[in-house]
Amino acid sequence: MADQGGSADCFVCGKHRDIGLTPGGAVYEDELVVVSHVCPDSPGQAKQVYLGHLLVEPRRHAAGLGDLTDDEAACVGRWNATAARALREVAGAEHVYAAVIGDNVPHLHVHLLPRYPGTPRAYWWTRVDEWPEAPRGGPRDAAELVGRLRSGL
Repeated sequence: MADQGGSADCFVCGKHRDIGLTPGGAVYEDELVVVSHVCPDSPGQAKQVYLGHLLVEPRRHAAGLGDLTDDEAACVGRWNATAARALREVAGAEHVYAAVIGDNVPHLHVHLLPRYPGTPRAYWWTRVDEWPEAPRGGPRDAAELVGRLRSGL
């Protein structure tokens, strides 16, 4: 991979330098983008994570959507769509939400949150991962799902 620079103290840049820190490694990566599962050890995460919660991130340190080059924007968009399809086809999601929040880590990361069949409407969208019966797991469970998603691409 080409050196994309990055901030020495940026969690996302650090994760890209050592993708082995994420459960199962990257779902997909190239010189412009990295798609990975949320890490149980990420800032603000519990040891058990919502399975299927993916992140689509530009490899270069860019704070927000407006900071992407045209090529990066096209690649991020393409991988949001591709990863969302994989969550439906491989993981069984009935719907995939996408969000950019950017309040905790100043490196663009698009959250893809699957909604699984049977999720009560009261837990749709921003509360999908709060459903008590939502699929959760630790690093081993996330790594297994990453492997299945990668194979399904």
